Amino acid sequence: MSYKSMTKEERLSKGNLNQLMFAMAVPTIIAQVINILYNIVDRIYIGHIEGVGSTALTGVGIALPIVTFISAFSAFVGSGGAPLSSIAYGRGDKKQAEKILGNGAFLLIVFSFILMAVFYIWQEPLLYLFGASQDTIGYAREYLSWYLIGTLSVELALGLNTYIIAQGNTKIAMISVLIGAILNIVLDPVFIFLFGLGVKGAAIATVISQTVSGIWIVGFLMGKRAILRLKVKYMKPDTAIIKNVCALGISPFIMRATESLISIVMNRGLQNYGGDNYVASLTIMQSVMQFMSAPLSGFTQGIQPIISFNYGAGNFDRVKKTYRRMIAVSTAFSLVATAIVMIFPAFFGRLFTKETVVIDIVVEKMPLFMCGMLIFGVQMAIQPTFLALGQAKISLFIAMLRKVILLVPLAIVLPFFMGVDGVYFAEPISDVLSAFTAMTLFLLNINKILSKPAR
Repeated sequence: MSYKSMTKEERLSKGNLNQLMFAMAVPTIIAQVINILYNIVDRIYIGHIEGVGSTALTGVGIALPIVTFISAFSAFVGSGGAPLSSIAYGRGDKKQAEKILGNGAFLLIVFSFILMAVFYIWQEPLLYLFGASQDTIGYAREYLSWYLIGTLSVELALGLNTYIIAQGNTKIAMISVLIGAILNIVLDPVFIFLFGLGVKGAAIATVISQTVSGIWIVGFLMGKRAILRLKVKYMKPDTAIIKNVCALGISPFIMRATESLISIVMNRGLQNYGGDNYVASLTIMQSVMQFMSAPLSGFTQGIQPIISFNYGAGNFDRVKKTYRRMIAVSTAFSLVATAIVMIFPAFFGRLFTKETVVIDIVVEKMPLFMCGMLIFGVQMAIQPTFLALGQAKISLFIAMLRKVILLVPLAIVLPFFMGVDGVYFAEPISDVLSAFTAMTLFLLNINKILSKPAR
């Protein structure tokens, strides 16, 4: 039987693995790269607003921890529920898989309204706490106020798209992201420059784009083309399902949410030891890191359903072949991509700003800031493997180690001894230590995990 003539279940369980990995990963890679462009394109356009670009970019950079924290809840529900849905699907329990999807949608709606209310009420004191100055607070508040209007759209678009990937529809997931991202790229210059709305225009463009994307995703999941459908009757909260989703989702949530914590700590450190130009440089460097990591994130997200499905079906040999290839590809990509960024920092600095002072800081600090990513592809493959196998505790520890246990304390302590350089040094030290720890945990635990069937 040829690969093309197989059903999705047959492809996942016995189709040519290289073809399957390519077919599953390419759409999610494209989707992740395009998805990250939502905010990065905003920053590029904002950084080139005549006269105020650098200050406006700094203000938006200060608002980004809240934007990232909001998206962390979509990762909480999506990455927590989608592997469980895929494992249930692999066992042949379609009803349970759809119940998990329905409860995921319920959680996303609840989280959306809570987050919107909290950040509308406390946005200004939080922005000052996160490193805003009198010059940048207006831009930060303007961007965030409009962005919060689209909270529900963001949660549904990002959170539910993961469930489309989990049922093997990676092309549909890619289209879902492309619709919103292309619309955002088109609308950004219209609202920012043509209508003269500046930072507010960037936020409005993002909200419109995410709303269109969210409507498309919900429509697909409720339609006949979806294998696992979103049904209102399954949105009734089920305590056992929610508990399992939360247990598995806490790790990706912490990974995403601690990005906010890291930005806050680093922004404050750079503001105290350097000033607004250093905060602007961090916004650029973190944007480049996010864009570089997006293909890896898309690759591992696309491969996860193969691991989960075959783990649920008890096909452990196929699980091993899959994660070995995933680790090899991720490691190689991280090494090459990071090297390119380290060699050409000025190119990336000029993408975001015309300010020579900020570009000079990026040229000097980018190689230092990024060097730990040379080997970080190892961790970026290992943690999703643990997630795909339902290993919530190990995945949680790995997530906490890099961000909470290592990076945040280092970013606070090192500047006392090294000044502004200490903020930049914290990133590579934590990246290297956490990558080696993840590798050690994987080697110690993987055979134990695959010695018993999935529950």
